[in-house]
Amino acid sequence: MGPLPRTVELFYDVLSPYSWLAFEILCRYKNIWNVNLQLCPSLIAGILKDSGSLTAMRFLTTVKLEHPEMLEKVSRELWMRIWSRDEDITEPQSILAAAEKAGMSTGQARGLLERVSTPEVKNQLKETTEAACKYGAFGLPITVAHLDDKTHMLFGSDRMELLAHLLGEKWMGPVPPAVKARL
Repeated sequence: MGPLPRTVELFYDVLSPYSWLAFEILCRYKNIWNVNLQLCPSLIAGILKDSGSLTAMRFLTTVKLEHPEMLEKVSRELWMRIWSRDEDITEPQSILAAAEKAGMSTGQARGLLERVSTPEVKNQLKETTEAACKYGAFGLPITVAHLDDKTHMLFGSDRMELLAHLLGEKWMGPVPPAVKARL
């Protein structure tokens, strides 16, 4: 494990399967590498100018604002719906089902869904997406490591070995041994 917790930001959109790969790998390594993983729901349409995940990403932004402890689970469930079970994530009922499966109560999920069109949520998603663009994003995922007052932006889910090198940590493949033992 490295010395102090370092900050690593992951800008992602659940519409991107490559974002999912980066998400899962970083969630597995965050404790091994002693990094403070900041999940940053972003809108790929704000970068690529056309996608279909606006409501889902606004919902995740609302989750981050109101219940950040649920962001990892709800993000994973939305990815499972679209990329593993070929289910829709654009309709409100589908988003609610994902939130409930991730452990949110129906009332809690509905309350968050009602907020997706508020200026606060819209502005936060816009700011997060703009932050990704300022780092140089031209797609998602991007991972941003903040080390020794320097910022390192890595594009794609296939750059985790380089991230490990930047952090001075060991890369043990997409599923490190400690995680394999629990699977």
